Amino acid sequence: MLLPGLSLPRHTSTLKVCRLGRFVHTSTASESTGPVRVRFAPSPTGMLHLGGLRTALFNYLLSRRYGGAFVLRIEDTDQTRLVPGATENIINTLEWAGLTFDEGPGRSSAGNYFQSQRADIYRKHAQILLDQGAAYRCFCTPERLESLRTSMASQGRPPAYDRNCRHLSQRQIDEKLRLGEPYTIRLLAPNPVDQASAHVGQFDDAVHGHMHFRGPAGFDDAVLLKSDGLPTYHLANVVDDHLMGITHVLRGEEWLMSTPKHRALFTAFGWPIPQYAHLPLLMNPDGSKLSKRNRDGPVQQYIDDGYLPSALVNYTALLGWHPESNQELFTLQELESQFSLSGLGRSKSVVSRERINWLNRQHIRMALGDSERSAVLVKKACKELAKAPNCDAHSADERTVHKALDLCCDRLTFTSELFSKAPFMFVDPDLLTPEATKLLNKVPEDSRIPIISCVLSNIQSEFKPEWQSLVKTVAEAAQVPNKQVMMMLRFALTGQSSGPKIPDLLDALSIDTIKRRLHRAAHLQK
Repeated sequence: MLLPGLSLPRHTSTLKVCRLGRFVHTSTASESTGPVRVRFAPSPTGMLHLGGLRTALFNYLLSRRYGGAFVLRIEDTDQTRLVPGATENIINTLEWAGLTFDEGPGRSSAGNYFQSQRADIYRKHAQILLDQGAAYRCFCTPERLESLRTSMASQGRPPAYDRNCRHLSQRQIDEKLRLGEPYTIRLLAPNPVDQASAHVGQFDDAVHGHMHFRGPAGFDDAVLLKSDGLPTYHLANVVDDHLMGITHVLRGEEWLMSTPKHRALFTAFGWPIPQYAHLPLLMNPDGSKLSKRNRDGPVQQYIDDGYLPSALVNYTALLGWHPESNQELFTLQELESQFSLSGLGRSKSVVSRERINWLNRQHIRMALGDSERSAVLVKKACKELAKAPNCDAHSADERTVHKALDLCCDRLTFTSELFSKAPFMFVDPDLLTPEATKLLNKVPEDSRIPIISCVLSNIQSEFKPEWQSLVKTVAEAAQVPNKQVMMMLRFALTGQSSGPKIPDLLDALSIDTIKRRLHRAAHLQK
């Protein structure tokens, strides 16, 4: 059945390459009605980029919305560009973000998901194309190809292979093979003006709408198998998408120009073509393209900076996806139930730290309202406090940390700021700083001891009083305004001129801590 909100690929007309290499009409294929299967297929040439996380997220959400499968495939055929540790970073980052893949490296499902270990499969399929006349061997040297590129560039023409080797006779090919000349295998691309093959360059993209490629763009004879026997992206990508049953391909728009090649390959094999959705680029505030070299590019940077997974996922989802409502704050579960391809926009999205900072603050507050998520948040803050200089590790227990987070969540962008925002929750304050002295000077000298004494006389028991009533009682007994009681308490308990409301602060601190700090403040007045 068709899933609501999805435009599944219709294969109204497939093409097959005959032995003469011409594209001709064949039978009509049926509409795809199977379950949604999507894949995230990064190249481990660096740490996972924010744009890569967005691609993974949208694929994951589509699979979860419609009960499909999310596949992780590592496209590592370009061995010269591999970065040690990149694959592990990709897997760990997806796990950190909560994007669990159903099939991929380390999963129990059958199959190998590293393209570098599937070379025999690609060579087999390249041979199929050769046998059908849909591909041919190219013996051109790197020097000739470079000369061709230079010549075409000087004429203002886009680089494209001139099919020099397409015209070799079988006798010439056999002789070159006998001599051991290295060769690549190229796709015999369809002629875009040939009505029989025009559909290859025309397709409906779920983001950009109807696309129509004309002229040489996207129709050059792409290399499928390199001289070292390894496939190029084009061949491996298409073969794996088919063999893994991928129904929807969500990827960056930098691959939009390659889509005619990929459609031509699907057609040459006689395979159904998946639905494509090409996601717009992510941009810096200055309008430049966000890249791995930008500080805001690598996801690991956001992790190191202390962003919550839920906040970064929420933020990333809104980089190009527009919910039907005005809702801005989403959990992953809410995104899973609301995501749709129809919400994807064509406009490029600008990455904004200000925006994600706001979201991180909101997600800290949201987490504190959920027992399971708050436990994770508290453990994270405890680890960060253990590294904070001057923090008393004994006082930074989980209960105290939870109270501190509740007390200061409105002022926290990161949990790592907890000690700087609320040091008074973990250590006795320095009451001799200029800030503390200035605060103390707002309370008349002859009122200070009476205020402290009245407070102490009302908190002798282990049970905390009702603090609002206590402040009023102390003010009346010491014959001072409520405001002076508040300032004296703020001085004694925090040494800071601003912070949480006094009743909330008194509620967060233990009775023993309150009494100890009041005695310290009183001692300074003698």
